Amino acid sequence: MQFNFDKINDRRNSNSEKWNVKEHELPMWVADMDIQTAPAIIEAMHKDVDRGIFGYQYVPKRYYEAVASWYKEEHNFELQLDWLIFSTGIMPTIGSILRHLTDVGDNVLIQEPNYNSFFKAIENNGRHILNSELIYKQGKYSINWKDLENKMLDPQTTVMIVCNPHNPSGHIWDRATLTKIGQMAKRHHVLIISDEIHGDLTMPGHDYVPFASLDSDVTDNSISLVSPSKTFNVAILHASTMIIPNEHLRGLAEKAISVDGLSEPGILAIDASIAAYTEGHEWLHELRKYIQTNREYLEKFVQDNIPEIKVIPAESTYLAWLDCSKLTDKSDAFNQFLRDETGLYLAEGTKYRGNGNCFLRVNLATPKSNVVDGAERLKTGIEKFVSKK
Repeated sequence: MQFNFDKINDRRNSNSEKWNVKEHELPMWVADMDIQTAPAIIEAMHKDVDRGIFGYQYVPKRYYEAVASWYKEEHNFELQLDWLIFSTGIMPTIGSILRHLTDVGDNVLIQEPNYNSFFKAIENNGRHILNSELIYKQGKYSINWKDLENKMLDPQTTVMIVCNPHNPSGHIWDRATLTKIGQMAKRHHVLIISDEIHGDLTMPGHDYVPFASLDSDVTDNSISLVSPSKTFNVAILHASTMIIPNEHLRGLAEKAISVDGLSEPGILAIDASIAAYTEGHEWLHELRKYIQTNREYLEKFVQDNIPEIKVIPAESTYLAWLDCSKLTDKSDAFNQFLRDETGLYLAEGTKYRGNGNCFLRVNLATPKSNVVDGAERLKTGIEKFVSKK
């Protein structure tokens, strides 16, 4: 490999949210890599800093050209430049869209278990969460189509957030599924917001389907949100892009983020994002293979050593979703037990709601030695948990 993903990077005492833990603890919870970003991105940041002047910046055309070229090469999807609008982050943008394009008290439809920050964005903006829970059978999630349509029929339901690929399960929604969601939503006047932040992090041999690549009759009613933040571990850049094919909807969304102050980039955002999208291909391809190796290691270790749990098969993300239903239906308390007993700090599935109370989420975007250490701690913790039951 050209890039050293095995390197241990000491992130303690660096204001890292993930690593704000005790000395003996191993954090594998929040979706934040322990791997240095692509060298081309660091070089672009150095050039910006070395100028020594940190005035206002605009978003140049070459930023949008970089985004479009990335989607053409990585996902075989040709974006039109006028569909693209810069914003300072996916979650702030979702909040802005909800504030300005919906009314207080409206229902926002989601499919639990789902990314926990969606709940905050919906509730903090005075909207209601409406859950159409995913069906879980034999280690796989699927959509309850009858329930989904019934929820869309509620006149208070004005928006659906689609997590594509799905977090926390790592499932990729296929084109037929996304099309069916889109057609149903348009028929019932429900706007689709597609969060695609994990779209680049598919496992080798898999790719995701950008919602905006579907037929125009459904993309006309959608706002897709993409970012280099998860792909290249650059969340602090606060850079993302809205993809909105419908001109009228694009104008409304552009006004919304402008009113909320989300349309002006920080000093490092633009050149670093351009470097990511134009020079980050090889780095990402190697990273995906590395994460897959970590995933395979965890899957085999669990299968051979921890029969009480199961790693759910995943086609994307650097997250592993652990079915702990044979041990507990209170994964928050279970997670705390593991942390207290072994120092292993995972993400409790309860925060993702739905059937997450029986799951834990593990971050595999870390050096292999940490995955090995984490697996051993998990085994030890579960042995202690079982012995005390």
